[in-house]
Amino acid sequence: MRPWIMWAFTALFFAYQFIIRVFPGLCVSELMQKFQIDATEFGLLSSMYYYGYAGVQIPLALLLDRFGPRLIVSLCCCLCSVSVLLFYWATDWYVVLFARFFMGVGSAAGFLGTFKVISLWFPLPTYARMFALTNTVGLLGAVYAGKPLGSLISFYGWEKVFLMLGIGGLIFAGLIFLIIKPYKLSSFQETPSFCKNFQSLFSMPILFLIALGNLLMVGPLEGFADVWGIPYLMEIYPFTKTDASFITSSIFTGMIIGGPILAYFSEKFKASFQVTALCGISMAILFAIMLLSEGTLSYMALFIMMLVVGILCCYQVLIFSMGASIVPSEMRNVTIAFLNCINMAGGIFFHTLIGVLMDIFWTGGISEGQRIYDATSYKYAIGIIPVAALTGGILFLSLKRLEKNGAVQLIPLLQKS
Repeated sequence: MRPWIMWAFTALFFAYQFIIRVFPGLCVSELMQKFQIDATEFGLLSSMYYYGYAGVQIPLALLLDRFGPRLIVSLCCCLCSVSVLLFYWATDWYVVLFARFFMGVGSAAGFLGTFKVISLWFPLPTYARMFALTNTVGLLGAVYAGKPLGSLISFYGWEKVFLMLGIGGLIFAGLIFLIIKPYKLSSFQETPSFCKNFQSLFSMPILFLIALGNLLMVGPLEGFADVWGIPYLMEIYPFTKTDASFITSSIFTGMIIGGPILAYFSEKFKASFQVTALCGISMAILFAIMLLSEGTLSYMALFIMMLVVGILCCYQVLIFSMGASIVPSEMRNVTIAFLNCINMAGGIFFHTLIGVLMDIFWTGGISEGQRIYDATSYKYAIGIIPVAALTGGILFLSLKRLEKNGAVQLIPLLQKS
């Protein structure tokens, strides 16, 4: 049972970081009021998490190989929790940005640390099952950060809830350190090979095109579900914060069941590129319907639409599969780290751009010295999500066409690997 207990605690940290990640979306107006910021600055605040998360993916992979998950995951959990407490106590805007950045740095060990525990203490044939279980636990954290956490914030206030999360994280960091087995320190003999493989990525433009398509299509998850969906729904519809957070969290609920569904169709029809393209185009259509309806959709219709969007967001499973399948086996770890880095960089792109667009289309409303954003601002700002998703879907269709015409050599690489 020891491996399962170790996996459980690292997977729970993966769920914890999901709660920290989506928390600002539950208290947009409160944060903007406290720090007297506009939508552009709030977009910067949200994106700082992704700067930290994406920036340490590859260095953290090296540290986990060198020192093992016991030390690195517990330290990262501690860093994340201390950053939460710093955010809670901060009054200076730059300290707040600094704290949000290091929340992202600490959170990066959630997925990678669990991956390391699985690779060290579980047999190879169980990897796929364990990755699926890990993904489910992590997404349950995101779901919990929806309606249940929204209810707690409405009852106790966001500051008290955030304080409890910070203190709980510190306790959890200590438990991780006590429970995970010590790791025999390795040498840096494999580091040159890792760096060489990273350099080899630059000789494969196809990986950059796949990463670009992924970044463009991640908006429904990292732009809408993480932050901007709740204030948008509360502005357009007569929803409470609890109801709006429940609808947006249904995206994460859809992701729990979406991975196996998309993987099945991709493998059955041997059409990873086409299925991924269909996901991007379908997400664009669903978001266009939501935006053009201008508040006429029912609560249940929105819930079902966002649940379907969550299923479609699992195209990321196919992205990682594509990347791993077109490179030699020794390059797969660095390829996954690279693709995950670009994937999280999508949060930087969408949060920043949505915030800027909201200020561009701001109609001049002010209340108590704070900007008020109406339906028009949200409509045009969030409109970037379906436009980008459609562009990403078309890009994957183009990649498949290029491969079919021989302009992109994917098949030889697949056979070689």
